[in-house]
Formats: sequence, structure tokens, C-alpha cells
Amino acid sequence: MSDYLAKWERVDADSHDRCQYIGAQGQCCNKKVQHSEYCPAHGGHKAFQAKEQKQLRNYRLAQFRSRIGELSSSNHILSLREEIGILRMLIESKINICEDPTDLLLVAGPLSDLLMKVEKVVTSCSRLDMKLGRLLDKGRVLQFAQTIVQIVSDEIEDNEILEKISTRILGAIDGQITNQE
Repeated sequence: MSDYLAKWERVDADSHDRCQYIGAQGQCCNKKVQHSEYCPAHGGHKAFQAKEQKQLRNYRLAQFRSRIGELSSSNHILSLREEIGILRMLIESKINICEDPTDLLLVAGPLSDLLMKVEKVVTSCSRLDMKLGRLLDKGRVLQFAQTIVQIVSDEIEDNEILEKISTRILGAIDGQITNQE
């Protein structure tokens, strides 16, 4: 609760800042809380808290929208990528609320469920990318490498240099990049 809410101040009977609660002894003589008609003793803090909650909700909504934009990086297959972004953001949010290992244990079940959902959506997205030809499988990469070697061989006539170039390209594809000179 903020310092402002902790203060209880008496006001004059004709003050416009007077609490509007009327009890058996008449109208309350305490100062009302800002953005409310009542003092803290008569629920004025609830209006203040409701306003704070609304501001927090709006902030989180803006943060949510921003994170979706960050986590869904491509315009291709937008809806699946947005789903991945949302699920990753939910995982991040669950982890961020944990203050100690006990909290982490309490969210382990829902966190595990979210992780499985991310894996399913990522797998679906990858399959769709593959079907649409957006990912290169090893066969396509090898075909592309052969095209590059052919282009280079059209320009270079030294067979020894061509052999080194093609060996290095194939090595790079297999993850065995060498610095041969």
C-alpha cells in the first residue's frame, strides 16, 4: 500500500475532500482517497487499488503485444509463429514469477505442459516450412553446392584449385570446415 493510502487525515466538515461514508454517528470526517469518494477506513483504497490494477493490466497487455512481435520473427506462417511467441512468453512469465526453488516446483507442472506445447507447435511449423520449401534439406544443399562448384569451374581452369574448392564446400556442408591453402 502506498504512503498516501497509509495517511489518515481529518478534514473540515465542509471540505469537498471529505469521505462520503455516512454511519450511525453521521458522515465520516476523514479525507477521502484520491480517485474515490471514501477514506481508507471505508473502502477508498479499493478504488485506488482498482485503478492501479487497471494500469498494471494495460501495461501487461502492451508488454504482451510487444513480446509477441519480438518472438514471432517472420511474416511467413504468421499464426503459428505468433502461437510460438505466445507460448514462449507464457513460459518466460511463469519462470519470472518464481522467487525461489519452491515457487519453481509449484509451477513445474504447468511449465512442463507449456514446454510440450511449444515443442508441438515448433515441430508443426518446421514441417509446414519444409512442405512449402522454405527449409533446405541436405539433398538440396548438396545440389546447391554442385551448382556453385559448376559456376566456379566455368571461371577457373586449374583442376587442382577446383578440387580444393569443391572439397572445402562439401566439408563445410558436413560441418568439417578446413583451412586448406
